[in-house]
Amino acid sequence: MRRFEVVSPYEPSGDQGQAIEKLSQGFLRGDRFQTLKGVTGSGKTFTMAKIIEKVQRPTLIISHNKTLSAQLYREFKQFFPNNAVEYFVSYYDYYQPEAYVAARDLYIEKDCDINKEIDQLRLKATYSLMERRDVIVVATVSCIYGLGMPDVYKGMRVHVENGQTLDTKKFAEQLISLQYTRNDDVLDRGNFRIKGDVIEVFPPYMETDEAYRIELDWDEIVKIRRFDVLNRNVVEELDETVFYPAKHFVVPRDQLISACDRIQKEMEEQVEAFQKEGKILEAERLKTRTTYDIEMLKEMGTCPGIENYSAPIAGRAPGEPPATLLHYFPDDFLCLIDEAHVTVPQIGAMYEGDRSRKQNLINFGFRLPSAADNRPLKKAEFDAKMNQIIYVTATPRPQEVKESSQVVEQIIRPTGLLDPIIEVRPTEGQMEDIYKEVKARIAKNERSLILTLTKKMSEDLTDYLTELNLKVKYIHSEIDTFERVEILKSLRTGEIDVLIGINLLREGIDLPEVSFIALLDADKIGFLRSETSLIQIIGRAARNAEGQVVMYADRMSPAMESAIKETKYRRQLQEAYNKEHGITPTTVKKAISDMLERQKEEAQESATMDLEVLKKGVNLFKASDRKKLIKRLTREMEACAERMEYEQAAVYRDQIRELETTYGK
Repeated sequence: MRRFEVVSPYEPSGDQGQAIEKLSQGFLRGDRFQTLKGVTGSGKTFTMAKIIEKVQRPTLIISHNKTLSAQLYREFKQFFPNNAVEYFVSYYDYYQPEAYVAARDLYIEKDCDINKEIDQLRLKATYSLMERRDVIVVATVSCIYGLGMPDVYKGMRVHVENGQTLDTKKFAEQLISLQYTRNDDVLDRGNFRIKGDVIEVFPPYMETDEAYRIELDWDEIVKIRRFDVLNRNVVEELDETVFYPAKHFVVPRDQLISACDRIQKEMEEQVEAFQKEGKILEAERLKTRTTYDIEMLKEMGTCPGIENYSAPIAGRAPGEPPATLLHYFPDDFLCLIDEAHVTVPQIGAMYEGDRSRKQNLINFGFRLPSAADNRPLKKAEFDAKMNQIIYVTATPRPQEVKESSQVVEQIIRPTGLLDPIIEVRPTEGQMEDIYKEVKARIAKNERSLILTLTKKMSEDLTDYLTELNLKVKYIHSEIDTFERVEILKSLRTGEIDVLIGINLLREGIDLPEVSFIALLDADKIGFLRSETSLIQIIGRAARNAEGQVVMYADRMSPAMESAIKETKYRRQLQEAYNKEHGITPTTVKKAISDMLERQKEEAQESATMDLEVLKKGVNLFKASDRKKLIKRLTREMEACAERMEYEQAAVYRDQIRELETTYGK
């Protein structure tokens, strides 16, 4: 087996070494839950990579959104260039779930756009888990949603080897049962073609544009080659290979027929129940829809909304959890949950939201009761499937701390930067005080952030500071997408000096140019001023050597006391370490331009890939096609902006403008 090996010019520094050692030893002795309490900027990702290298186990890394998971995926690809690092997130660019609004008698049909690139990455993740152990999968909470059954997925694979007798017709039927499509003209992902004694198969899970060519001498396989689809050059000569299904939801024919019988029986029982209750409309609706789906399954092997029949197809008992990505991992895997204070509650919340929507569809005859079992895992089911977990966060919740065998602190930053200085000042005269602090930062070519509790206050404060000749902008949910992109970019480049908002400082946002944060109404009770939120906000100012946070309040709330106490504790440890090792903290001056350039390049690369997929098969000279494309691009742009992926959103915006300028709206 190939071993995990971190490739990096850096060695563990600060207190990374002790964190790596303690957590690795805890895992190897069988500790089920542990916590890495790492401050912002302490190199938690590097620590996670070194732990994986130490324990040598297949690893699942879960993050709470696509932005952070994509960032983690890139970083782990760099750390482990010789191992399989995979990406598993929701493959929907746009998703409108099936729903029924009883108050308006409105049925909303499922509508979605599937990103083929992400679908390919998902397939590659499960393929790697089937074929090797040196696998790291970076995922969002989509990993707890139903996926094809791993035993069936693996059992339906087709193995070929040199010298094997191959019936071309039967082999084609096998590939079709694996959801491959025959196309003798164009070889694309998920397709195969047969020309005489040559069969070419392009599995959708291939990382590069490479396919397999099987050459026959009558019925005997004489050569198996992996080749480049574009230039047709042979990449590798093989003795054997395996073809996995082209989709996760695949079922053998006999199992599908048995499932249809179970669906038919459940339908008849539910229709009878509706009729007894006098729900004639619901009974007829369910009978009509389900009968059509059964016929589709028998004839085509699939139907619209086939995922709603996953329980009877898999033969699961009512209430039994579905197979998920977790079920593709071996029993001894390691799970790292990044930003656990957000990710763990999100995992727990998925089931109930899905349940309420499904129950409405069931009650009004749109779906069978078994449709409720096409669902995400419950928190207890998630925990039961987990082997060993390491929670990674700067602000662990009491629940994670309580169940962890050890909480390992990582407080010393490799850069030597300290947690910011915190001051609590009265609200009286706060505007004049903020103006004075901002002016001091402008004189040093540094930036400031001001956090308010309401949209109106952010707007009023912007007007006030603008009248004082400061370059100020505000951001909140009602700001136009284009403008939100430009505002954040302007702060980074120094075109504006102050940014005002309500929740600007989410986890993962790196703004080393910001040295001053003003927190208004710091003593108010609520999520935005909780201990966790305050510590996360304070951490955003820890990227600058001159970082300072001023809390404006008329009293000391319990959350403020805890956050200030924690920050002082960390700062004392950091100062002692720096003094002992002769380290002088300094802000990396090139960080802004480097960050901008890197994010721009990554956004351009990612968006360009998506644009190619979106443009495929679109006639730009046809007005209806063009309008549809612009609508999809706009949706993509707004989704990126909502996730605060501003650079990528700007790429979509520029593409929309180019299309409208070149071809018209």
